[in-house]
Amino acid sequence: MRRLSVLRRPTFVIGLVVTLLLVAVALLSLVWTPMSPTKMQIVHKLKPPLAQGLLGTDQFGRDVASMLMVGAWNSLSTSVLAVALGATLGTALGVSVAALRGFFETVVMRGCDIVFAVPPILSAMLLGAFIGSGRFTAIIAIAVFMVPVFARLTLGAARQIWARDYVTAAIGMGRNRTKITLTHILPNISNQIIVQVTIQLGLAILTEAGLSFLGLGMPPPTPTWGRMLADAQTYLGQAPWLALLPGLAIALAVLGLNMLGDGLRDLLDPRDQS
Repeated sequence: MRRLSVLRRPTFVIGLVVTLLLVAVALLSLVWTPMSPTKMQIVHKLKPPLAQGLLGTDQFGRDVASMLMVGAWNSLSTSVLAVALGATLGTALGVSVAALRGFFETVVMRGCDIVFAVPPILSAMLLGAFIGSGRFTAIIAIAVFMVPVFARLTLGAARQIWARDYVTAAIGMGRNRTKITLTHILPNISNQIIVQVTIQLGLAILTEAGLSFLGLGMPPPTPTWGRMLADAQTYLGQAPWLALLPGLAIALAVLGLNMLGDGLRDLLDPRDQS
């Protein structure tokens, strides 16, 4: 019955297939690529798809297919680490605020408002000025922006659980708020956190691409989708596939994760278990 319920949700199925393909390509790039993604062959530069390799070559004669595969791993790994860090810190803050309330809630929520006012790209620029550009800068910049997202989500969801009768009964039995949070609050809001993680992964991939486009991501010659787009600007008329292919990869990755998140939201909704 549960399997039939999943199959009746095309958004979830399509999002899952696209996401699994993205993960498969990223993992495959760790052990195999058609060619070395950093090997330059100037004599074969700007070859169109199928003329030299499956997807052609760039301005340095590097294999575009190999660069896209390695770029998938770099984008996905950076985004996963950033969202994991942001989700962990944000969830911890959210459930803590829900449990303690009072002045602590005011301080944390105003801090979240301040963070929301600073876009991740600006945060990365500020971090880059102090510690230099690179994967660490991108991870921290994206994670900082994710913290208030998860803090607000978990705070709102946890407040609803704290109002339930069984939580009131647990308080009446003398259980401390930390134990109640771990045994009652977190398990009951985990579905919402999982859905939000999936959706934020898509946003993180898009943000990472933007940072790489501006030169704030991983340094060259490491292939990233954002840098491939930046390098392709000069050759739009001569070799449009150099921009089209990484742009399509970013769009498919974000679309797949968003569809997966929407599908999970519907699938995990306790009000619709038919």
